[in-house]
Amino acid sequence: MFLGIDVGTSEVKALLLHEDHRVIDTAGSTLEVSRPQPGHSEQNPADWWTATCAALATLRAQHPAAYSAVRAIGLSGQMHGAVLLDAADRVLRPAILWNDVRSDQECLDMMAQLPALPQIAGSLAMPGFTAPKLRWLQKHEPRVFAQVAKVLLPKDYVRLLLTGEHVCDMSDASGTMWLDVDKRSWSPALLALTGLHDAQMPRLVEGSAAGGILRAEVAASLGLPAGIVVAGGGGDNAASAIGMGAVEAGEGFLSLGTSGVLFVVTPSYQPNAASATHAFCHALPQRWHQMSVMLSAASCLQWAAGALGLESAAAVEAKAASLPAGARAQAPLFLPYLSGERTPHNDAHVRGSFHGLSHSTDQAALAYAVIEGVTFGLNDGLRALQAAGSAPRQLSLVGGGARSAFWAQQLASALDLDIVTHPESAAGGALGAARLGWLAAGAPLGAVCRKPDIARIYHRNAEEHALLAGRFARFQALYPALRGLH
Repeated sequence: MFLGIDVGTSEVKALLLHEDHRVIDTAGSTLEVSRPQPGHSEQNPADWWTATCAALATLRAQHPAAYSAVRAIGLSGQMHGAVLLDAADRVLRPAILWNDVRSDQECLDMMAQLPALPQIAGSLAMPGFTAPKLRWLQKHEPRVFAQVAKVLLPKDYVRLLLTGEHVCDMSDASGTMWLDVDKRSWSPALLALTGLHDAQMPRLVEGSAAGGILRAEVAASLGLPAGIVVAGGGGDNAASAIGMGAVEAGEGFLSLGTSGVLFVVTPSYQPNAASATHAFCHALPQRWHQMSVMLSAASCLQWAAGALGLESAAAVEAKAASLPAGARAQAPLFLPYLSGERTPHNDAHVRGSFHGLSHSTDQAALAYAVIEGVTFGLNDGLRALQAAGSAPRQLSLVGGGARSAFWAQQLASALDLDIVTHPESAAGGALGAARLGWLAAGAPLGAVCRKPDIARIYHRNAEEHALLAGRFARFQALYPALRGLH
């Protein structure tokens, strides 16, 4: 058995994987996000550990024999979060998360100070990344900054409690803006932009390599075998790719989680920051990937559920699907920029909006507009990846949104490529983490990273494609028209 732990934004998910590739079960424990000021997004790192223990306790109770047979652990997690520790490994303040946009000015300053930054880091400086957060902290919370002995990413704080070691993998480190992505090592020039040095960074390992050993006392409390390996793991997107078997050039996936991601494996380091895409290390040695990211994807449905008085995101999807096809051309357009946007705009200040409301606009039309708006944001991301040299023809669909057949079909029609769903799609990051643990235990890549079974393939619907193409052109015209108003 192999255990995958995915430290997400909305929950910690744990997954038990059998060596015959069967997912035995998953368990989750929810998390809350604190927003103390507009544009701020934080979590208490202690909550990740509490949620991890709760998820593992559920698996232990429901599958005691399988749980006790775990041979390795892999980790996945939300990227970019800044966990700040003092010399005694005490947390200095709540972690600043990936969707926090307070450091937009710091990004501009960093780009001006080091014009070569995008070539080294594989991306433009963006507020979501870890490094600008530390530059903001240096200016606004100097007493806290002065005490920083180590900076960890969310999953690596959980690793610290599991193993006692400060370790990070290459894929997650790529999202800090401190890594020389081509050389796969910390960059002194990038660290200098935030007044930090190598000693404050965790040790780097490949995602499929050992990243620590489970401590005996922790193993006893969790009911796991002592001394088992904890893999380097991966950032949530790289881990999802491992779960989908996307390990060779041209393979990739589309993630509909809190954020929205298009991910394509590349054979070498291929940065193209002008399109606001990211070129990062993959979770496997000598592999990289290109990625486009939108900050609010399935989270738009959660927002819409509250705003429209519906009980859940699934109810929003059902309401959208109920809108007759003939009425969709008259639905309003929705800009899904509830937390600003990365690809393609790199704009921390833009906010979401509806365009084209009328007396006839009802719940179903608004729900449809929200889902369509996220689809259009992802189409923007695909165009940016194509400009950066990627040309996928098929993408696996992962994340919570993968449960929606309506949405999967709309994506296939809008993006003009095949969308493939899998039985394990909703557990992509945790599945990939378990596989990375399996690799760290010594298994060969070919035996571990096979593609999961296909549940369904969605092809472009010509009539829907024509409708969406016209509405997408109007969608694309809205951002430049409204940019100055923000």
